[in-house]
Amino acid sequence: MANTDVSGLTQLGSHVDLPTSPEEAKLERVPHTHEGERYVVRFTSPEFTSLCPLTGQPDFAHLMIDYVPRKWLVESKSLKLFLGSFRNHGAFHEDCSVMIGKRIADLLDPEWLRIGAYWYPRGGIPIDVFWATGPEPEGIWIPEQGVPPYRGRG
Repeated sequence: MANTDVSGLTQLGSHVDLPTSPEEAKLERVPHTHEGERYVVRFTSPEFTSLCPLTGQPDFAHLMIDYVPRKWLVESKSLKLFLGSFRNHGAFHEDCSVMIGKRIADLLDPEWLRIGAYWYPRGGIPIDVFWATGPEPEGIWIPEQGVPPYRGRG
């Protein structure tokens, strides 16, 4: 069994305050010890929060991030801190969702990555945002995200 090299990590195993902005947040990665093995990694953040850039009111979403790694895996504590840094960040749903996907994709250069951001309604309208680096790769099982559409009192 291969050991993952964690020597370059600065946050894992240390006390780290929540970054005050996504730009300040440091996403970290670790080597993929099963390079060449094709599988999906999924992160779920059912209580993601950001702020409306106009009103300052909180917005809530259920995020699903799926990726097929190449040489790198995202380090989960740094991802948690990065996502938490949006709590005081004012941006529209679409901007937050795409920013998260692009930032992770830039860090990892995965074979494929998608983010499904299922936002709770504001003003009576839920906004769901879906972004991917490209089409789903063939020959690999990619499970449905399984987040039902918002039904309200329907």
